[in-house]
Amino acid sequence: MLASTNLWMGLAGLGYFAAGVFVSRKEIAAARGAGMRLDKLIALACTFIAVPLAIFAPEHFVGPQFVQDSVPSYMPWHPFWAHFVGCALLAAATSLTLRKFIRLSSTLLGIMFLLFVCMIFLPGALSDPKDRFGWAFVLRDLSFSAGGWALAGLYSRASSPLQSKWMIVFARIVLAIAAIYYAIEQFLHPEFAPGVPLEKITPAWIPFHSLLGYISGAILLPAGIGLALDKHARTAAASIGALMTALTLFPYLLILIADHGAPAADVNEALNYIADTWLYAGAALALASALPRNPSHTETT
Repeated sequence: MLASTNLWMGLAGLGYFAAGVFVSRKEIAAARGAGMRLDKLIALACTFIAVPLAIFAPEHFVGPQFVQDSVPSYMPWHPFWAHFVGCALLAAATSLTLRKFIRLSSTLLGIMFLLFVCMIFLPGALSDPKDRFGWAFVLRDLSFSAGGWALAGLYSRASSPLQSKWMIVFARIVLAIAAIYYAIEQFLHPEFAPGVPLEKITPAWIPFHSLLGYISGAILLPAGIGLALDKHARTAAASIGALMTALTLFPYLLILIADHGAPAADVNEALNYIADTWLYAGAALALASALPRNPSHTETT
């Protein structure tokens, strides 16, 4: 069953990626100027959020037991909530891919990930404050929430300018804190897989496996500081998105290819790391799309 789930996760990701690139083709083609390459990447922000959501969805229908086990013990009907979240993920992925009802879907997406933080990850981190991975999980899902609200802020700027401003400020501060924390973790523990520093050790067969951690930290730290100080914030957010996009391809896609023929659990783990890193990239790019181009003009003024 897990092998079948992995297949559906892969197919969903490929399908939504192809559809998202097709829908975004005019925006990608329109990006030009000195920051053309970053602008082309920023144009894919909605797609980069939608694809990981689509990858995660099949797990919530017929996936591994850990999905249902993640539902807090005090909540009844664990299978129902797992399926409900799967439907929500697919609905949000479809909305963002087709560029329909983006304000509504991104707002609800931000709320959903914030609930995950409050109900699942924050209690776990507080129960063992010295566990660095617990705080990494908190900041990961909080960043996902921030990406959703950055999009919601962008698409509500005309109708609700004050609400839009604070949504984008929230996203900027959250991603700044996460980037700085992750950078410090990468410098202290470069042997762990880069990007979102969780429990996985970078395989020894990956070229320059420890160097990847230092490079990631060297990009995340100044970008996080730039976001925190609101200096060249759009470039900082786009740089984080570019880094996470690169890490999705190398090493995570390479690890997935190497795991071909491995036990289904290993393939599932590789797919989850791809989706996590890609979604973090999408969150950063969503923030970049919501921030002003002129570094002298900020959302906080």
